Amino acid sequence: MTAPLTPTERLGPLPVIYRDARLIAVAKPPGMLVHRTALARGETRFVMQTLRDQIGQHVYPVHRLDRPTGGVLLFALDSDAAAALSRAFTEQQMTKRYLAVVRGWGPETVSVDAPLREEDGTRPKAEMPAQAALTHFRRLATVEIPVAVDRYPHSRYSLMEARPETGRRHQIRRHLAHCGHPIINDAKHGKGVHNRYFRDHLDCPHLLLAAVFLQFRHPFEDRTLTLEAAPDDHFSALLTRFGWQAHLTQNGARWGDGASAAEAAEPIDIPL
Repeated sequence: MTAPLTPTERLGPLPVIYRDARLIAVAKPPGMLVHRTALARGETRFVMQTLRDQIGQHVYPVHRLDRPTGGVLLFALDSDAAAALSRAFTEQQMTKRYLAVVRGWGPETVSVDAPLREEDGTRPKAEMPAQAALTHFRRLATVEIPVAVDRYPHSRYSLMEARPETGRRHQIRRHLAHCGHPIINDAKHGKGVHNRYFRDHLDCPHLLLAAVFLQFRHPFEDRTLTLEAAPDDHFSALLTRFGWQAHLTQNGARWGDGASAAEAAEPIDIPL
């Protein structure tokens, strides 16, 4: 039996992109933790608990988005579905696409194949094992504004597409930073003067990174399911302000491929 695409409307405070009997996907707001962790001091609202209360049943996490990142977040609704989806993520059978606003004019296309060490472990970073990490980047648009944000009379920014093949912690942020194009409002890897300008003058209070696309083979339908999420209001307004509205996405789901082919990108090695 074919699972229907469920409309987003009328499903509660978390926008539901897709739901069937085995899985559910929502548009995670930036700044919201997926579940309770040691980082959750003072937090009262989490995606997992909110969604559980919203639909009246237990949900199983199968992947993660960092707290400041918004976008497509997928959950299973039973343990068998959780195992199947977790396996698909582990075996890199998921196609993920992100949008990021970065400092400077990024490369037209580049693939960063650079292992990453865990930064927030109990052991020093240098003692952590390096794990393979590969991200494909493509520059979608650029803008130059007549404001001396830093030491130059004009300031340049790019809209980048990121397609990670692996899922290391802060992978996209770290790979872009080591390319010399940190994401705006990345407090750890970016530059404060640019972050403050976007917060104070462009109404962008959070990290400008959004998970806008997730595509995979539905484990119980034997068809490809494509999920898309709109960037939050601050991010969307900035894209429109910079004339980049053609790259906006909307909350929705569809069967079939529908993915635009990424341009070929040559790998580079960047020591981290």
